[in-house]
Amino acid sequence: MRIHSDFLVLGSGVAGLMFALKVADHGRVAVVTKAEISESNTVRAQGGVASVFSDTDSFELHVKDTLDSGAGLCDPEVTDMVVRNGPERIRELMEMGVKFSHADEEHLDLGREGGHSEKRIVHALDMTGWEIESVLVSRVKSHPNISVYEHHIAIDLLTHAARIRRGLIVASHEERCCGAYVLDIESDRVCTFTAPVTVMATGGAGKVYPYTSNPDVATGDGIAMAHRAGASVANLEFVQFHPTCLYHPEAKNFLISEAVRGEGGILRNAMGEAFMERYSPLKDLACRDVVARAIDTELKRTGDDSAFLDISHKPSDFIKKRFPNLYARCMKFGIDMTSDPIPVVPAAHYMCGGIATDLSGRTDISSLYAIGETACTGLHGANRLASNSLLEALVYAHRAAEDALECFQSTPLPSNLPEWDEMGTTDSDEAVMVAHNWDEIRMFMWNYVGIVRSDKRLARARRRIDNIQREIQEYYWNFRVTSDLIELRNIALVAELIIRSAQRRKESRGLHYSIDYPERDDVNWLMDTVLKRSSRA
Repeated sequence: MRIHSDFLVLGSGVAGLMFALKVADHGRVAVVTKAEISESNTVRAQGGVASVFSDTDSFELHVKDTLDSGAGLCDPEVTDMVVRNGPERIRELMEMGVKFSHADEEHLDLGREGGHSEKRIVHALDMTGWEIESVLVSRVKSHPNISVYEHHIAIDLLTHAARIRRGLIVASHEERCCGAYVLDIESDRVCTFTAPVTVMATGGAGKVYPYTSNPDVATGDGIAMAHRAGASVANLEFVQFHPTCLYHPEAKNFLISEAVRGEGGILRNAMGEAFMERYSPLKDLACRDVVARAIDTELKRTGDDSAFLDISHKPSDFIKKRFPNLYARCMKFGIDMTSDPIPVVPAAHYMCGGIATDLSGRTDISSLYAIGETACTGLHGANRLASNSLLEALVYAHRAAEDALECFQSTPLPSNLPEWDEMGTTDSDEAVMVAHNWDEIRMFMWNYVGIVRSDKRLARARRRIDNIQREIQEYYWNFRVTSDLIELRNIALVAELIIRSAQRRKESRGLHYSIDYPERDDVNWLMDTVLKRSSRA
């Protein structure tokens, strides 16, 4: 089955949906998402969107905070562009119907989070992502030019290298993306989606680790597909571990917002001691990498299962009003955050690296764009500043849409694009291989490629992932694809890329901390880590 559109969007978070809405008046859009349309990291974003609205704030301050957080690897041009475009994108959301929290009738209520020198977090109480996603989903579903394909998972990109011969040999070996092969999960049928423009907006890869704030869909699909197609990926060693996920046996993947610390929350150990002053002069408002390592160190030092985030010294009414969702969820697990400290542990949260792009979201494969968490734009460097992720997604959705509108009509699709071929494959009777390898990858990634790393740990992880990759490849070519196999194949490749990237960087910087190279080295390692399909570590 072949489905053609003018724009193919893989993913349905804020980046993908905003792009779809911006181009839909100019052509047909297919949005492919592997669960329900609203299942993404976006809906879990509690804190907000970082943007300059205060009279005491400035673009220059926001840029400086971003560069400081990124530990020398942020692209200054990208950072300045994203920061300066922020207020316009926020106003656009408000015009679309997004209801942000206001201090009064004229002014937004601005919060502050770790790493920010001013209050600049635009939020909708503690459910900012949900508010934005709900408005975008409603508009996407009602737009006549947008078709949404839920429970469809992309397998691989469909690429084509054009070769033109008219007497003279005029050959172009530039790889061009023409769409993707997509599995309809409910019917087990593979469809060929074709489009002049394809947009990767597939989100992050938190499920590479067993402890994560991400939903189950975050298996690094876009990064893996783009790498297999030949696109450059960059800075995958920089995995951000959010310092405060709720520690409770029944609380799966529940994040305790950075905004709690921004409003005065204090991290304590099991003895009730505030410990962040031992790790940073900014104490509890230090950047995420510092806080996550501090908690990890404290837990290893004391043997405790969790640290505790305490905001009980604030008035009860303030806590309930500022964090209604957090308060309700904690109460569900018997934790009253107005009187009790919240047990927290670090968990994989955000991928600062991804598919390398330019200022318009273009990858180095023609007609393929990457936006949102799956992209590496140069904004985040070695450590993302809190609440810059939604900002980046909004700005790059806008810029990619502007660029894509100029190019989608100028390059017609080739006529000889192949359909999916599963000749020689059979249905699998060894699903246990998928489940076992899935669990093994995630556990050795946590133990060997987590918050603190070493050469020995990385070498162990590399040996394990190489063996598993060989098993998966043999399995993949012999059996019909399933959604579980597709995700395993992707998560294994992303794990390999993270390991290879970490092995290359012989220093500690931002989110990458090695006990063998504990110092930052700006002489030899002030550079991005870039991998392509043909390159090997």
